[in-house]
Amino acid sequence: MPFLIAFVTVVGVLCAVDLVLSVGVIRRLREHSEALAALRRGPEVMAPAGSAVGPFAAVTTDGETVSDDTLPGTPTLVGVFSPGCPACAERMPSFVDAAKNRAGGRSSVLAVLAGREEDVAAERAALEPVARVVIESSGGGLTRALSVSGFPAFALVDASRTILASGTSMEGLGA
Repeated sequence: MPFLIAFVTVVGVLCAVDLVLSVGVIRRLREHSEALAALRRGPEVMAPAGSAVGPFAAVTTDGETVSDDTLPGTPTLVGVFSPGCPACAERMPSFVDAAKNRAGGRSSVLAVLAGREEDVAAERAALEPVARVVIESSGGGLTRALSVSGFPAFALVDASRTILASGTSMEGLGA
């Protein structure tokens, strides 16, 4: 009988140790899953969803003034690009396609080119048919208002100046 009691005690201790180790492994797997999900989303290059857009005022290449007060009632699709940026060149066609299919048309799409006018001529030509285009220096009014820290950056902004979605690609914006 003492042998049986000792055996059950050892098995119980082994089960308790196994349970503690399993909880630790599960916790570590969750941390890794969250880290992988963050990598898939890409780095934060713009203010996250739910953030408010800061005040801004800019003039488009057509001479139209756009500001935080003149955002249309439908969510505005915003894309921020930089000349010489390989990722910008790669993702611009998907932005142009999304802009062509916007319910609000050209007035609900805003493209920001961060650079000198002579450096962004090709991008400007591609974007002007589908978006209102603003050319400004990096760190200008719109890029500051959107807290842009990298390129390309995309967002959906509603009329109340709230960012509905943001990221480094068009996927996941719901545009």
